[in-house]
Amino acid sequence: MTKIVAIPAFTDNYIWCVYDEDTKRAVVVDPGDAEPVLKALDKLDLTLDAILITHHHFDHTGGVDAILAKTSLDTPVYGPDNSNVKQITNTVRDGDKISVLTLSFSIIGVPGHTLDHIAYYGSNEMGRPLLFCGDTLFAGGCGRVFEGTHDMMHSSLSKLAVLPGETQVYCAHEYTLANLGFANAVEPQNDDLQLRVNRDKEKRSNGIPTVPSTIEAELLTNPFLRCEESHVIAAANRISESSCNNSVAVFSALRGWKDTF
Repeated sequence: MTKIVAIPAFTDNYIWCVYDEDTKRAVVVDPGDAEPVLKALDKLDLTLDAILITHHHFDHTGGVDAILAKTSLDTPVYGPDNSNVKQITNTVRDGDKISVLTLSFSIIGVPGHTLDHIAYYGSNEMGRPLLFCGDTLFAGGCGRVFEGTHDMMHSSLSKLAVLPGETQVYCAHEYTLANLGFANAVEPQNDDLQLRVNRDKEKRSNGIPTVPSTIEAELLTNPFLRCEESHVIAAANRISESSCNNSVAVFSALRGWKDTF
């Protein structure tokens, strides 16, 4: 049976460790820091089978060299087509499929946060869909648009929004309460959002991660996936200098607002 555990890193990163309880083989996703990964592998008595990278930012790749040096230099490293990440041995692109452990993943190109950003979408042995989406979709929010355009990011989020509602969303940061604070400014009348705020505040007060989320929860509470909802459109128009007459314009207004929130 496959298990997934969060390995906290830096101040708010999550490095995801996916492992098979029977074989003790493991995969790690976006290991920006080697030390907590190596400690987790040792504590759980795991052997590393592969590394998955979603994009080139250092807090997602910085630990790869030290992990390989301590485990095996032959460990495959899957990641986007980016020559700046020298450690990637298996380049993957939108539409590709890979198999790690007993799992199969489809690669979804999600540029916006960075131009090379990809996500890994698959399912566990029980058929529960899984999404490792790095810094594209967050619980309650989305990543800043550093290299792409707002149009690109909106398109990428739209690809993820149509995944099955039960899809577990494994993002790479614990930004949830801050994101929900912004969501509440956008949609204070959203009852689903209020319930989520209370639930996730309780989790954090007990030291429990708020992720994974689900696509269903994001569709109900994440303003960046709700750009066609009337209250979200109205909020975007209130803070925009020009009329938001389509969902991309709404997204752009919201992203600009969130950047300074």
